[in-house]
Amino acid sequence: MNYFDNISYTLSHMFLLLFLYLFITHRYTKIVTVGICFSSFMLLNISDCVKLNIFPDSDLCYVLVTIAQIILTQATGIFISGKRNRKVLFMGLSASNYVIVGSVVARILYIYTENQLISLSGSFFVHLIVLCIVYKGIRELWIKQYETEYTEGWWALCLIPVFFYCSFTFLAFFPNTLYDIPENIPSIFCFMATMFVSYVAVLRYIESESERKDIFWKNMIFESYIKGLENQYYLVGQAEKNLKVMRHDMRHYSSMMRLLMEQEEYEKVKKIIDHINDVTEENKIVKYCNNLVVNSIMVEMAKIAERYDIDLHLNLSIPKEIPVDEFEFTAVIANLFENAIHSVKNLNTEKKYIDAKILCSNERLLIQMINEYEGEIVFDAVTGLPKSRKGAEHGLGMQSIQVFSDKIKGDFDCYCQEGKFFIMMFAKF
Repeated sequence: MNYFDNISYTLSHMFLLLFLYLFITHRYTKIVTVGICFSSFMLLNISDCVKLNIFPDSDLCYVLVTIAQIILTQATGIFISGKRNRKVLFMGLSASNYVIVGSVVARILYIYTENQLISLSGSFFVHLIVLCIVYKGIRELWIKQYETEYTEGWWALCLIPVFFYCSFTFLAFFPNTLYDIPENIPSIFCFMATMFVSYVAVLRYIESESERKDIFWKNMIFESYIKGLENQYYLVGQAEKNLKVMRHDMRHYSSMMRLLMEQEEYEKVKKIIDHINDVTEENKIVKYCNNLVVNSIMVEMAKIAERYDIDLHLNLSIPKEIPVDEFEFTAVIANLFENAIHSVKNLNTEKKYIDAKILCSNERLLIQMINEYEGEIVFDAVTGLPKSRKGAEHGLGMQSIQVFSDKIKGDFDCYCQEGKFFIMMFAKF
């Protein structure tokens, strides 16, 4: 039995699963997650025995078992992850590249020292150092992207660790090893440096793109907010002007009503009262809630709904100060109403309505939206969100809502039932 290779592979599997455990938020409890990782670790070691000890000279066995190990490892990462999406696959593939560095170092040390204990000890410390460096250096940056931003194009980014892994394998392990071609050692070190720099550069670029998109959407909200304030300012000015005229004319209305009552023309008195009420109602300032930012957006959404003859059934209770970022919260509300309006604007009159219940306090947040729809709503198997009918570049509104829910540690769900589309979000602070 080749104890050196067996122990070297065992170290790699141990640190690989440790990478997955540390760089992925967990779907299950700590005990369950550790149990799943340990089971995968044992399966990986058993499969190593097959390719290293039972069929050590079979290239076909080596390739097939390695492919099976890759599938098992990546499946473990996706299975234990709180978010089962392409980002988890990127992290799992990247972890494979990080641990392969320790395996390569073990072989390099053995080539120069011919001492298995020194080689394996050096491999262990390199694994540990790489884990500490990556943990300290990019874990926070990675978790930020993993948790707060859902970005298209991650399938393409997964190709980066795939090509790095294949290159490491062909240079150091298969079909020729570093023992056969030690001249590849300088190339391996250069490749390691390139890999680490590339990962940092890619993550930094993704971070800058995410910040740019955040700034763009915040600017959109600010623009809508300012526009809403301008409209409210205009309406307040018009209302003050009209009410001044009304106050000026009230003495004339009073005189007319007094004369008409003396003449028992009560119907005409009633018409004057109705006219005064109509003028007062027309100049009433619409206030949906006490939060100025949310109220400004609601004014805009109500205008759009009115344009399409959509009935809004609103139950809003949002205080002036809320325990979440009010601009992100307002963006969520705007996205929800835009989606609902788009869904019902072309339906029959009796179906053109939106039921909205939004309650926010210092203790909890509840959002419930209900609207009818026609056609088929297809849900993404990975995200659980409805797929946009407009193509891949659309549907970002629902993704941003999911990100907001994750940020406040809320529960977000959407489903269809009896021709109605339901959206629910609940968070307890």
